[in-house]
Amino acid sequence: MDIRALAGHLGLSIGTVSRALNDRKDVSPLTRQRVLEAASALGYTPNQSGRTLRIGRTATIGFMLTLEHDSAVHGDPFFMALLEGVQAGLVDHGLDLVILLARKGEDGETFLRRHIARGTADGWLLSGTQHEDARIKLLSERHIPFVALGRTASVGDYSWIDLDFEGVVAEAMALLLADGHRRIGLVTPPATINNSHIVVAEYRAALARAGLAADEALIHRGDTDEHDGEAATRELMALEQPPTALLLMGETAPVGAYRALRGLGCEPGRDIAVIGLRDNPTCQALSPDLTCFSLDLNALGLALAHELVAMIADRERDADARLQLRWPLHLRLRQSHRVDRHRLDAPGISR
Repeated sequence: MDIRALAGHLGLSIGTVSRALNDRKDVSPLTRQRVLEAASALGYTPNQSGRTLRIGRTATIGFMLTLEHDSAVHGDPFFMALLEGVQAGLVDHGLDLVILLARKGEDGETFLRRHIARGTADGWLLSGTQHEDARIKLLSERHIPFVALGRTASVGDYSWIDLDFEGVVAEAMALLLADGHRRIGLVTPPATINNSHIVVAEYRAALARAGLAADEALIHRGDTDEHDGEAATRELMALEQPPTALLLMGETAPVGAYRALRGLGCEPGRDIAVIGLRDNPTCQALSPDLTCFSLDLNALGLALAHELVAMIADRERDADARLQLRWPLHLRLRQSHRVDRHRLDAPGISR
């Protein structure tokens, strides 16, 4: 049933029915109640396209993911748990969440321009932030509300929440260095992804604090998924002086790393130390248990949603009020980072 049929059924004008449905004050309480009861009984739903044209809003938030890097498309539960929190933070404000996937190889700015032209969403959540991200400049210049899950190289006056990669790497490296490791392999995302620069910088800083020079051969940049974790581990272990520890900054990279190490006759948590990024359900079946970090993804999603809702409500907010936050992760000490002490003095690995 459309609004014309509803108005005819009630014997009211379309304008009166519209004002009643939109809770306008120039409609009597009795008429409003009558309209709402009839709409519910007869199954009336508003035409969203027409409503959007009238009020200039879609009541929709767009979450842009990329097939290029975001792990959601590989079955990774990170984004599923995060999106539950985002949706919970939007529903009380009458906002819907839509997930928009950019094709592999598609320019992110072009993708976003297309959806801005269509008026797809009232505000945006961005992930997979690049070292230099044209999407952020585009949305800022258009004064479109958005929050980024991640930073860029040139942090400006936009709102972002990023995982505390500095804290993760500093804590993991301190643990490994205290245990006597001097050759630590690092598996990190491609250089186009901003958090890769943060991770590598903190890795080098941790070595420098310990009086050690960074060996660039120990740094592998790649997709950091399961397949890359396996390939990277084989590559690092083939070095003339292989690492005695691995720090894997990818959600599922430890699964591939364990497989590669065992294929080389090397046991994680005995012959070589392994630390992963996150307590991913995919990694929870690994044995020995993976030493890694945990975070509250639901709370992170809620924080992203609340900041975006506040921006939509007040588009003229002072730049000083923008949220810029490093989200904490907590180290979970398990078994995979422990090795036989004498092996650190003779790190040769059978291959």
